Formats: sequence, structure tokens, C-alpha cells
Amino acid sequence: MFDALARQPDDPLLALIGLFRRDDRPGKVDLGVGVYRDETGHTPIFRAVKAAEKRLLETQDTKAYVGPEGDPLFLDHLWTLVGGDTVERSHIASVQTPGGSGALRLAADLIHRLGGKRIWLGLPSWPNHAAIFKAAGLETATYDFFDIPTQTVLFDDLVGALEGAAAGDAVLLHASCHNPTGGALSEAQWLEIAAIVAQRDLLPLVDLAYQGFGRGLNQDVAGLRHLIDVVPEALIAVSCSKSFGLYRERTGAIYARTASRASADTVRSNLAGLARTSYSMPPDHGAAVVRTILADDDLARDWAEELEAMRLRMTGIRRALAEGLRTRWQALGAIADQEGMFSMLPLSEAEVMRLRSEHGIYMPTSGRINIAGLKTAEVAGVVHNFTSL
Repeated sequence: MFDALARQPDDPLLALIGLFRRDDRPGKVDLGVGVYRDETGHTPIFRAVKAAEKRLLETQDTKAYVGPEGDPLFLDHLWTLVGGDTVERSHIASVQTPGGSGALRLAADLIHRLGGKRIWLGLPSWPNHAAIFKAAGLETATYDFFDIPTQTVLFDDLVGALEGAAAGDAVLLHASCHNPTGGALSEAQWLEIAAIVAQRDLLPLVDLAYQGFGRGLNQDVAGLRHLIDVVPEALIAVSCSKSFGLYRERTGAIYARTASRASADTVRSNLAGLARTSYSMPPDHGAAVVRTILADDDLARDWAEELEAMRLRMTGIRRALAEGLRTRWQALGAIADQEGMFSMLPLSEAEVMRLRSEHGIYMPTSGRINIAGLKTAEVAGVVHNFTSL
């Protein structure tokens, strides 16, 4: 029976990881994989994470299932970090998920169950977004969000897409640190988005994967908080992979902002049911770590300080890259003001392949680069190789 299957193409990013590992050149540079690295090229474990794990090792007395909804204390503490006191907590339905990807899939399944047929997606976007929505049975309508040559957010195109959407359509929004462009929305633009979404009865699905990596912990969710204050219903997919460095622990959550306590209970039961038939129970370790950190003032303070140091390091690398790259592409000076881990360069596929073969610089053929994958000492050499193409 397996002979009826057709071989599926390898994921381009996973294939890139393998190529990089097999390259034995000492000066090779990985700008592809979406993980933070420090000045030694290592992806560190937060000090607060280590301290929380030590505490869990000493005090945890069971490995029993946590249930389809997950750890309620984790969900409450994480929502305080994300939503603050913008919405009454009884109007928020929540379920712990296996990472941000699991949250997005549950959100897509819920949209499909409630009768939604279409979700609007700005391009370029994280490649797995469209695949997740398609697998859940949703139609994806697209619009241009970002112009790579000019490094400009195409806000008018976003507004046009929202104004052309039908009531009941879902729309994907990036809370901050847009993946893969780094393009940022202003406060005024978030106000306009929220007004249109509310007026046209659209359902926003907000992807929050990089809180604290852009402008700061509270600034990175300012637009999201305004949105959920204005609209009666919204979905928020949260990942702890970057903000807490818990990549392999697959720690995330899906939140639904609802109009009433009764509606929140109904949505929660549906999310839990969808989880039960998908992966049954979420993994606990990462959520227990996050709960332990956020419940302890000292650990939370240490975590926030280390996260801020990482953000400032990325900001410094952005500025150095922008200054160097603008000698060939004036528009790339905008990289200094973008947010998060990623930016996109106006490179052809042939130029990307040449960088790989001649200089050991690995990046997707789309031209996306991982700012957080660079060491400060590598910036000058990378700039030279980019600008000399």
C-alpha cells in the first residue's frame, strides 16, 4: 500500500542544515536556521531556565499527564506577559500546545470548524504558514506585504486586502518581528488595522513568536493589545521557543479573545477537543519551566535582563550590517530599523548559490538572513562578500 505514495520534496531549510553541517570549511557562516546564537556561535540556555530546571528536578513529584488543555498556571502567567490586563481573563480561552506551530494548527482547525473558509496571508511570510492553513482545509488568499528591493512595508496593500475581505474571513497578522522580513508596523498603522478588522467583522489570527526580540517585551505586544481591546474576537498563537530559548521543548499556547465568559468556555472546550484528537496531551517540561520563571520575581527579572541583552546584541549587528550593505544597496540601510531575527536581501538565487559555493555563506534562496545567527566578528566579512557579488 505504501507504493501508492509519491515522494515529497525535502524541506529546503532542513536540507540547508544538512549541507552546512557537511561543509568542512572553517570560515563557513550559517544565516539560515532560525535560532539565536551568541558571540561564540552557541545557542545558549537562559540562566533562569537552568535555575527553573534545577528547582523542578528537586521538587517535581510526578510525570502524569497534564490533560489536553495543559497547565493552567502556565497559561495564566504567559497570558499576563502577552495580553496584560487588556481583556478580562474570563473572556480568554486558552490551551497549551506543542510550540507555536501547534498553536497555529489548532487555530486553523478551530477556524475550519466554526465555518471559516478563507484566511488572508501577506507575502512573504513564514513558509509553513500556508502549509498549516492548507492542511486544516482553509483557502489562503494572499497579498503583497513587503517590497524587498526598497525594504518597505506595503501598508496600502495590507489595508486593501482587509477592506476587500469578506465578513467571517480570518486574517493572519504578525504581532512583531515579522518573519521573514523584519518589517515593522507603527502604532498608527496598528490602530488603523484594528479599526478595519472590527468594522468588517474579520477574525484576526495573531502570530506571536518573538516577544522581546524587537523593541522590548511590552512594546512588542502593544499593537496586539490594542487590537484585542477593539475587536470582540481574536486568536493569538504564542511560541516560547525564542523568548525563552526553549526550541526543542516545543512550548506554546493558543489563546482566544471572546466576547463573553460563556463563549470562552465553549471555545476552550473545542480547542481541547481538537487537541485531544491531534496530539492528545501537550509536553509539560517547557511549560513548567516558563511557569516557574514567571511566577518568581527574581527569576523573571533575570530572564528579562538576559533577553534584553540578546535583543541589544541583535540591534547592534543590524546597525553594522545596514551600514555596510547600504554601500551597494542604499535601501538596505532600513535593516537597522527592522525588528527581530530576520531580514530579506535583494539577491537572486544564483547569487545565493554563489555565496554558498565560494564563501561558505548558507542562507535560503529567498534571500532571507538570520541576523541572530551572526557573530560580530563575522559581519565585516559577510558584508564584503555580499557587496562584492
